[in-house]
Amino acid sequence: MKNLILSTILSTVLLASCSQDNSKNIMVIKGEVKGLKKGTLFLQKIENGTLSTVDSIYLEGTGLYSLKSKINASELHFLSLNKNNEKTIPFFGEPGEITINTNLDRFVFHAKISGSKNQEILDQYNEISSQFQYQNLEMLKENFEAQKEKNQEKIDKLVTKSKNLLRRKYLYTTNFALNNSDSEVAPYIALTQLSDANIKLLDTINNSLTEKIKNSSYGKELNSFIEKIKADEVKE
Repeated sequence: MKNLILSTILSTVLLASCSQDNSKNIMVIKGEVKGLKKGTLFLQKIENGTLSTVDSIYLEGTGLYSLKSKINASELHFLSLNKNNEKTIPFFGEPGEITINTNLDRFVFHAKISGSKNQEILDQYNEISSQFQYQNLEMLKENFEAQKEKNQEKIDKLVTKSKNLLRRKYLYTTNFALNNSDSEVAPYIALTQLSDANIKLLDTINNSLTEKIKNSSYGKELNSFIEKIKADEVKE
């Protein structure tokens, strides 16, 4: 009888332990799309270079939704309405519960994301990065006008100004990555924003990453990218 009771207790403990371990690898995305009467929401991510659907839900008469996915590490995901590229919200997914609220008319721009620490870090980066993008667009307009006017002096000044802006963006991105070396965002922005930068900047970021981030999918991808660049340089 004692053995039976002990066996039951052990089985219960093991099942509870397994349940807890599994829950640590589950991401739940929930929220509301205001104004949505009918449509399908897709939770997607890039696997082996292809955008794949990991969960979906058909909604009718309500904009409330809940989606789930098994996830081992933080990486970029996409919440898409009817697989429409113009209605796709990119966000950093991670284990746990993440809330994404938005509305039908301004699906992407009115999206409010909470519950993802890495998304908060990426939002901080994007806030400053958008200023660089705005300045670059302004210079493109000025350059277009200078080309029409055939004003070579102005064109030359804008070329110098553009190079300086790019240099400032690269330095800002590098410093941001160094200050967040314990986040998957660091190798992610290095790969997406510094692919054409000096290899020394990429190396600096790569060497600063914590072991956990080095072993993440983006950490491994960054290291492989750097090794490829160095190998190509040797061939040349």
